[in-house]
Amino acid sequence: MAEEYASPSSTASQEEEQLKNRNLIIYSMAEEYHTDALTKPPMTLSSFVNIKPSTGSVKKLVIRNFKDKPLMLENYTEETWQKLKEAVQAIQNNISVKYSLEELYQSVENLCSYDLSANLYKQLKQLCENHIKVQIHQFRDDSFLKEMDRCWQNYGRQMIMIRNIFLFLDRTYVFQISMLSSIWDMGLELFKSYIICDQKVQNRTIHGILLLIEKERNGEMVDRSLIQRLLTMLSDLQIYQESFENKFLEETSRFYASEGRKLVQKREIPGCLYYIKKLLEEEVDRVRTYLRLNTQKLLIAIVEKQLLGEHLSAVLQKGKFKCVFKYYHGKIHTKMLYTILTVFARFLMVSFHEMSLKNILLFILKYFTECGTAFTNKLQGMFKDMELSKDIMIQLKQYMQNQDIPGNIDLTVNILTTSFWPAYVPKEIQLPPEMERLKENFKNFYLSKHSGRKLQWQSTLGHCVLRAEFKKGKKELQVSLFQTLVLLMFNEGDQFSLEEIKMTTGVEDRELRRTLQSLACGRARVLIKNPKGKDVESGDRFFCNEEFRHKLFKIKINQIQMKETVEEQTVTTERVFQDRQYQIDAAIVRIMKIRKTLSHNVLLAELYNQLKFTLKPSDLKKRIESLIDRDYMERDKANPNQYKYIA
Repeated sequence: MAEEYASPSSTASQEEEQLKNRNLIIYSMAEEYHTDALTKPPMTLSSFVNIKPSTGSVKKLVIRNFKDKPLMLENYTEETWQKLKEAVQAIQNNISVKYSLEELYQSVENLCSYDLSANLYKQLKQLCENHIKVQIHQFRDDSFLKEMDRCWQNYGRQMIMIRNIFLFLDRTYVFQISMLSSIWDMGLELFKSYIICDQKVQNRTIHGILLLIEKERNGEMVDRSLIQRLLTMLSDLQIYQESFENKFLEETSRFYASEGRKLVQKREIPGCLYYIKKLLEEEVDRVRTYLRLNTQKLLIAIVEKQLLGEHLSAVLQKGKFKCVFKYYHGKIHTKMLYTILTVFARFLMVSFHEMSLKNILLFILKYFTECGTAFTNKLQGMFKDMELSKDIMIQLKQYMQNQDIPGNIDLTVNILTTSFWPAYVPKEIQLPPEMERLKENFKNFYLSKHSGRKLQWQSTLGHCVLRAEFKKGKKELQVSLFQTLVLLMFNEGDQFSLEEIKMTTGVEDRELRRTLQSLACGRARVLIKNPKGKDVESGDRFFCNEEFRHKLFKIKINQIQMKETVEEQTVTTERVFQDRQYQIDAAIVRIMKIRKTLSHNVLLAELYNQLKFTLKPSDLKKRIESLIDRDYMERDKANPNQYKYIA
C-alpha cells in the first residue's frame, strides 16, 4: 500500500493539478498495457480516495483489479491455437519445437482464462486422434512386435510432452468435469481404440508375444525386455486379462499337456521330478520378469495339473510307484533332494485330495505287497489317524451336547499316533480358563473310551481363528496357538510389557519373541511395539493397534521362521549321515556282488558314480570296514587294497 504525505504549504488548486497529472499517468500506463500481447489482467491503480489537504495527514492509495477483463486482440484465438497446433504436430513428428515450453504453457492459460477450455480440449483431442489414426498403417512388415513397441514408446513420450504443455487445461477444466478423461488417459483411450482394438493388430500382437514365450520354453533365446514392455502396454491399456492372459493360459495348458506326454515316455521317475521342478522354477521366473503377479497362481496350477496331476499319476498307476518309494526312501533326509520331495508331496496331495478314504486305503494296500511295510505303514497310519480324528470329533460333539457343557468355542482335535508322525518337543503353556476347561473336557471324554492311553498336547501345532473388532471394521484372524494367547490378553488391558506377556502365557522366551515379532513387526501388524524396531527386545511394550486396516476380511498371520542353531544343524547332519549309511552299504554290496573283486580306488569311483550326494572318502572307508567286520566282503591277503565279495 502506497503512502503519501501532503506538504503543509500546498494549496488546494495545486493538489487538484497534481491529482489530475497522476491519474493521467496511471491511465496511460493501463492503456499501454492493453495494447501488449494478451497476458494476465494487470493490476493498476484505478482511482484515488478523496485527498483533502490537512497538515500532517496521511493519504492512502487503493489498488484494485479491472472491473472488466481486458479485451482480446482480434484473431488472437486463431493465432494462439495455430501456435499450439504446430507445437503438438512437431512433437508427434519427432522434430524440434520452435516455441519455448513457457510460452506455450502461457498461451494455454490465456485461452482457458477466457472460457475457451472446452473448445481447446476438443481441438487437442481431434489433433491427437488424427495423428493416431494414421499410425496403424505402419504395422505391416515382418518386424511387427518391434514396430508396435517403438510406436508405443514414442507415443508415450509424445503424450507426456503434450500434457506438460496443456497442464493448466488438465488441472482446471478437465479436472472439474468428471465426464472428461485426463489428457494422459485420453491419449491411452485413443491408442487403445485405433491401434490395439483393431482386430488384426491385436491378434498379431498377442500371437507374436505367445510365440516368443513358446520359443523361450523350448530353449531359444528371446528378447525378454520386448515381451515385458508389450505386456506392460496391455496392462496400461487395461486389456491384459481379456486379450492376453486367457489365451496365454490356454496355450500353457496345451504346451504342458504335450510336454507331459513326452516327459513320461522318455524319462524315469527321478528324472521326471527333477525336470518338473526345473519347469516350475522357470515359470515363476517368467512371472517375475514380464508377467503380472496375479497370473502366477493360475499359471502354476495349470503346470502342476498337466505335469503332476494328469501324466505322472498315469505313470505311477502303471507300476512305477514302487520305484518312486524306493528311490526316495533312502534319501528322505537328503537336503539336496528336499525340493524334489516337496514336488512329489504336492503330487500326492493333488492325487489324494479328491479321493475318498476308502479309495486312498485301497490305493495304499495295492502297493503294500509290492513295497512292503517299511515303505507304506507310516503313510497308511497317517491317513488312518486323520480319518479316526474326524469320527472322534463327531462323538465329542454329541458327548458335549448330552452333558450340557456350556461354551462358545468350537474345538477340533487331531489324534496323532506317535510312531507315524515326526517327533515334536512338547512345550508347556498357560491356557485361558475357557480353553483349559475345553481341554479337560476332551481329555475326560477320550480317556473314558480309550483307557490306558496317554495324551500329550502339542501346543506348537495348535492354531485358532479369532474374530477381532477394530475401528475400521471386523476381521477374522487365523493365528497359531501362541499368537492366540498373546492377543487374548488385550481383552483385559490396553498395553503389556514383554515380561508381563511371558508370565501370563507361559511361552518360553525365544518362542514368545518370535510370536510378538510376527504380530507387531510383520505385514499384518495387529499390535504396536514401543519402541519401534524389527526385533523384540527386553523392556519393549505392546499396544493393541486400534487403527489396523486390511483389504481382506480373513487374514492369516504367519509365524516368523525360526533360524536353525549350530547344534540343530549338527544333529540334522548326523541324522542325514545315519540314514545315508544304509544306502552306502547297499551300494557297496551291490557293486561287489556284480564285480566279485575290486581295488579300493575303483570301488570308490563306482560309489561316487552311483551315489548322487556328496561323500567324504573317510566316510566310505568306515562303511567298507563295517562290511568287512560283518563278513560281507574281505581283503585280499596278497594285496590289502583289493577287496573280495563273500557269497
